[in-house]
Amino acid sequence: MTESAIASPPSLVSLAMLALLNGTPAHAAPTKVWVSNAGSDGNPCALAAPCKSFEHALGVVAGGGEISVLTPGDYGGTSSLPLTVTKSVTIINDGAGDVGIQGTDPTSAGVLIVAGLGDVVSLRGLIIDGVGSGQIGVLVDQASAVHIQNCVIRNFEGGSNPFGIAMIASNGTQSMFVSDSLIYNNGAGATSGGVLLQAQSSGSIKAVLNRLRLENNVLGLRVQSASAANSARVTLRDSTLVGNASDGVLVTVSGGGATAFVERTASVNNAGIGMHADGSHAVILLSDSSITKNGTGVSATSGGQVISYRNNRNINNIGAEGTATGTLSLF
Repeated sequence: MTESAIASPPSLVSLAMLALLNGTPAHAAPTKVWVSNAGSDGNPCALAAPCKSFEHALGVVAGGGEISVLTPGDYGGTSSLPLTVTKSVTIINDGAGDVGIQGTDPTSAGVLIVAGLGDVVSLRGLIIDGVGSGQIGVLVDQASAVHIQNCVIRNFEGGSNPFGIAMIASNGTQSMFVSDSLIYNNGAGATSGGVLLQAQSSGSIKAVLNRLRLENNVLGLRVQSASAANSARVTLRDSTLVGNASDGVLVTVSGGGATAFVERTASVNNAGIGMHADGSHAVILLSDSSITKNGTGVSATSGGQVISYRNNRNINNIGAEGTATGTLSLF
């Protein structure tokens, strides 16, 4: 073989171009990264060289990847902006100790989720604290699904209509799954409180809330459908709504429909109504739940419905017990 027949090695430029043509970056983003309070945001976020903030880790990790916490600390970021999530990601604290995000801006959120309609975001083992001035703990503007597990969300009392968690679905169907979490001391006005699930414009919500403690908020849980084109469908199970300054559960409709199925849940010592359905096509289905020591037990207003499976306990409320608008048979 002559020398001219020997192919020259490809240049770095041609390798990069080939990678782009194949749809794979020359240096793919890592699918798992780590943070530590002893780390540095100048690090690559590897296990041996962790970065210091969730903010930086989100810029490093691949879409669909995972951020894990090595040590306790505050990981909210390096700026006054909310921790903004724009892609599928999982942020996990499994046993590192208290891992916090502070969201003190009265016009913003501790965690802002503005991902794609196909993206899934998971938060686990975090303490998200508004320190009395933050507006919203976790604000979901857009995502396919959001999972929140083993979290504490507290002290969001600033700005306009503060909540611990708020999902505002304006486009497509979005899902929320929250479990084993404590949400307390949130809200600063009659329509604010612990958790808001609001479908509006062309959006709809499907949510499952398991083993929540909604304590000492203004409203405990607010489920709302705001236009005729959408709906909100929520299951609340094995949970406690205690000591809230207004209603324990409020399902309200100004268009479309909203339904909350409430099972094995206690609504106790709320100053407002234990279970409140307000507006035509606002429905609460009650099964095996206890409603006591509230300002009023159950109430259906403006065409709303509270329907009992006949195995609930609505007794010893401060004011009227209230009665279900209908009953369903047990099988």
